[in-house]
Amino acid sequence: MTETAAEHAVVHTFPHRTRSDRYGGEGVGYDPARDGDPGAGSRPRPGHDADTGRRSAGRAAADPAAEEPGGPLPAGRTDAVVFVVRDAERAALRYLKLLGLRCTAYAGPDTGEPETVSYVLQGPGSRFVLTSVVQVIGERGAALAAHLAAHGEGVVDLAVAVPDVHYAYDFAVDRGACSYAEPYEVHDRHGTVVLAVIGAPGGIRHTLVDRSRYTGPYLPGYVAPAARRDVRSTSASTD
Repeated sequence: MTETAAEHAVVHTFPHRTRSDRYGGEGVGYDPARDGDPGAGSRPRPGHDADTGRRSAGRAAADPAAEEPGGPLPAGRTDAVVFVVRDAERAALRYLKLLGLRCTAYAGPDTGEPETVSYVLQGPGSRFVLTSVVQVIGERGAALAAHLAAHGEGVVDLAVAVPDVHYAYDFAVDRGACSYAEPYEVHDRHGTVVLAVIGAPGGIRHTLVDRSRYTGPYLPGYVAPAARRDVRSTSASTD
């Protein structure tokens, strides 16, 4: 029997910790009472020393602007733009033709993902993931199908690459972002990826990604496209 990518993909969920537990030090984590009391003083950012205001060792910011309250997500850059579409293969063909991208990864029923088919397309400085629903089995398939029915084809996730998912997650949630998934790990034979999911007004989700310890084509569960799945070589029409 052929082994699938899903058989090698393992999800590790971190033990539940408050943000105060994670970074240590009184007042570092989220404190509703303090946030609601204007007279309680400012709350130090995660990773900062409460007395000096300097960043803790090992968490030096790559971007000086990230040091300022309300600044950009620390060292974040676009990792992928994820679309839900009605026919992922057909959409991928159009993207390849119009934008000159290349298909670098694939996931679907034949790799152990029963609900969806996804193609990862890349070009210089860009990555697009086109996903369509094959059948609704669980929460993810239901959510994608509902989004497609309500809004049509479009962006469902703007993934952001960060050097420290825990810190970036806390940075965003402490400033009002919705939390959809606390930091967790997924791994396979290519290594480990750390992920978390937050949301902003408007309904778009942002997956925070640290793939610094991963050498696979995209994420655990995805495989490099075989010839039969390389949409560049298919003869399907793009009309």
